[in-house]
Amino acid sequence: MDDSDLHRIKAWLIAGGLAGTAEDALLQGFCERCQAAGLELSRAIALIDTLHPIYEGCAFRWRNDGIEEKSLVEYGRTDEGAAAADWQRTAFHHLLTTDTDEVRRRIGHGEPTDFSMLDTLKAEGHTDYVAMIHRLARDGFIGGMDCVYSSWVTRRPGGFEADDLVALRRLVPALALAIKCGSLARIASTLVEVYLGRDAGLRVLSGRISRGVADRISAVLWFSDLHSYTAIADSAAPAEIIPFLNDYAELVIAAIHEAGGDVLKLIGDGTLAIFKAEDPGDACRSALRAAQSLRRNLMALNQRRAAENRPVTSVYLGLHIGEVFYGNIGSDERLDFTVVGPAVNEVSRIASMCRQVDRSVLLSDAFAAAAPAAERADLVSVGRYALRGVSRAQELFTLDPSLI
Repeated sequence: MDDSDLHRIKAWLIAGGLAGTAEDALLQGFCERCQAAGLELSRAIALIDTLHPIYEGCAFRWRNDGIEEKSLVEYGRTDEGAAAADWQRTAFHHLLTTDTDEVRRRIGHGEPTDFSMLDTLKAEGHTDYVAMIHRLARDGFIGGMDCVYSSWVTRRPGGFEADDLVALRRLVPALALAIKCGSLARIASTLVEVYLGRDAGLRVLSGRISRGVADRISAVLWFSDLHSYTAIADSAAPAEIIPFLNDYAELVIAAIHEAGGDVLKLIGDGTLAIFKAEDPGDACRSALRAAQSLRRNLMALNQRRAAENRPVTSVYLGLHIGEVFYGNIGSDERLDFTVVGPAVNEVSRIASMCRQVDRSVLLSDAFAAAAPAAERADLVSVGRYALRGVSRAQELFTLDPSLI
């Protein structure tokens, strides 16, 4: 590989990083270009930690033997149990803890196979292994994303030549920087989706972040909370409260997402969500599908928690449809992307009426009117009620008891 090859590959990496090319595609393109320039690679892996509520990081993989495997793998915590033991046997852990930048094992020439996977690589006919770490400056990372790990393997009979290692040392930092660019974009997307919701997150990432920028939309509004949450929180062991909330929030959020809705806000034990569609009837249908899914899964959750002698509850749900303002509310320094308007207040009041009328699901008359005929046939009136803070009384509906 000569200087012109190095410059060409480095320029491609820079362009890929600027273009937001996916990390696994960057690794694949890099390896293919190195091969074309005479650097005989057979396997490669790049790892970078991330900021995610479930995953610790991402691994990107490439191989040239025709065996198919996932090019992107998200991995969980590596600081406890079997995962920690596996991590501590890797060359990457060795680099991290010994404050070195590179380690090499000429596994086809008698050098030790003292790191994980080296025995397997040797048995497959690979002859040389090099692992690298490229550390990020403290101001250049977020969460645990403090470095980029990579490993490089060859089947070349003599292993890597000196020029091969020089080329990797000159090129891999540019690859690491391009991977960091892609990972930061991935983290930004994950964070806004997790904390703002899927649709709101996309709007924020598209640039709709100015105070007062809001759209007037018609949507089905969902507001749910937990029955007797305050009493349960007062009587349960403190360590039980967060797992309790997480179990039921996961159930509610999954039901909403599976039916195409967007969760906008978690308010203690409450959940505010919206369902949008060009046809209001379709949005109503989706919300009802989420409500029925929630009821079914709630039974299974309560059976499991009861068997574990842990507190159980039910979910009160209000559904309404109306026009709202959807966008940025707050100050220049602290904004919330949410919905506001009278309809939002009404749906929370409708949900609170569940306790008074002893029903787990209540729907507004506007929702009942907008629902498709087939779904409307399954609704039962529970009477006309005055809602606190709402100027007009309205008829409320529930689902046919046989469907709940």
